Amino acid sequence: MGKSIAAFGLTGALLLAGCSLAPAYAPPVVEVPTAYKETGPWTPASPDAVALAPDGWWKVYGDSTLDSLEVQLKQADSSLASAVARYDQARALAAQAQAGLFPEIDLGGSAQANRQSKNRPLRLPAGTGPNTYDNDQFGLSTNYELDLWGRVRNLAAASRAQAQASAADLRGVELSLQAQLADDYMALRGADAQLRLLNDTVDAYARAYQLTRDLHEGGAASGIDEGRSETLLRTARAEIPDVKAQRALFEHAIAVLVGKPASSFSVAGANASPAPPKTPVTAPSPLLQRRPDVAAAERRAAAANAQIGVARAAFFPTITLGLAGGFQDAGGVNLLQAPNTYWTLGPSLSAPLFDAGRRRAAEQFAKAQFVQAAADYRQTVLSAFQDVEDQLALNNLLADEAGEQDLAVKAAEKTQDLALTRYRLGAADYLEVVTAQTAALQLEQAALTVQTRRLQASVDLVRALGGGWTTGDLPKL
Repeated sequence: MGKSIAAFGLTGALLLAGCSLAPAYAPPVVEVPTAYKETGPWTPASPDAVALAPDGWWKVYGDSTLDSLEVQLKQADSSLASAVARYDQARALAAQAQAGLFPEIDLGGSAQANRQSKNRPLRLPAGTGPNTYDNDQFGLSTNYELDLWGRVRNLAAASRAQAQASAADLRGVELSLQAQLADDYMALRGADAQLRLLNDTVDAYARAYQLTRDLHEGGAASGIDEGRSETLLRTARAEIPDVKAQRALFEHAIAVLVGKPASSFSVAGANASPAPPKTPVTAPSPLLQRRPDVAAAERRAAAANAQIGVARAAFFPTITLGLAGGFQDAGGVNLLQAPNTYWTLGPSLSAPLFDAGRRRAAEQFAKAQFVQAAADYRQTVLSAFQDVEDQLALNNLLADEAGEQDLAVKAAEKTQDLALTRYRLGAADYLEVVTAQTAALQLEQAALTVQTRRLQASVDLVRALGGGWTTGDLPKL
């Protein structure tokens, strides 16, 4: 009994002296710029800006239809459901590794009938047959690995970091899907705007065609003028099915994102598109905490660092504390009695002697994994800054382009009105009108295209900035 207590005390002291062999971890170093280069009037640099709400960043567009679609996306999209399942798997693995820090207690029992050879007679209890006996046992047992070198703790730390990386991946998938839905929705509304323009244009061209027919019948215009007017009208009409086809494709894409069959899903047309929002941009340094992909890469680097500690612990002895106790007898009905109790307590040790370099190779593999994870993290950060700068440039430069396009449209509309007036007065032929109308339509279509691109760029900027998410949203596990 005294020896067992001494052994227990020794292992307890060793447990208290346990350490971790993993290198001290800090996120890989990446040079972070002090300011973004491409900020401008539509993306003002605002270090104190309030972050967008992670669960409703699309509300900046003030579009109730988009709000409803985004809610449906979160409830129904199968890609998002798959990402949730992957996170649940990672969280379960983390819980499994965490459980290794605690003893496992097992309950067991057995009832055996045994027969011994007649050449080796036994001293058996009274009432048993010759050379036969029973062996009944019931009790509890546990084996606990003393985590002296941090193997179990580093396994748990690596699993927690991997689960957090999976949580960031989940948010990244969710944000990507939300942005894709918003992008498709802006394109659909752009198609609506193009259809409104073409319908209005067809009406105007129809009136102009009727005018040339009337003038031709009165002898004031030539058949060439009538033909040119009809050509312009039918060309505008021919563009409508193409725009409708584009709209249908965007509608079908949205249906898939919200988990609905394209055959039974539709988005009603709208009379106006959302207005491009001004998006305040914080300083570059918070981007490392607001991009899910950056957070996931950093957590994977942390997990790889912990795995080095796991590999190093394999070079040291493994000490396991065993404890068992219960009841045992050689048959009968009095198993659960004090005289039939038993217990065992004591540590066991296993130390590596020769493995032909297997453990050394495992350590080198773990180190190489960390180097790869650190390089992946740095590349992810660089790509994140590129992504933000790209979208900043698009938002501001497309806004400048939109302003010039609007001025060009106004000038073209003025020219078109003058050409029609000159034609009615007989001061010009219809070729001048055709030229002015064609230029006006092309410029108006280009202006709508730029407007759609601005909306899509604003969506992509919010996505590039992380959509309001931060690393504080990662589960603690």
